[in-house]
Amino acid sequence: MNFEVYNRDISVGNIRVIGVSSSALLMVGDAQTIQLASVFDTPAESLIIGPSVPLAPK
Repeated sequence: MNFEVYNRDISVGNIRVIGVSSSALLMVGDAQTIQLASVFDTPAESLIIGPSVPLAPK
């Protein structure tokens, strides 16, 4: 994905963050490169492997 950006003047007085999702980016200002990564951090003991349960009755 390519973006074309035109930088203009910016003045930020205050930022109030109420919550952050599991995948979020808050950026104020310039950045040459943004690199995002994600990992799956659920412990192995919470993984349940068993028969599938139907989501809706037939």
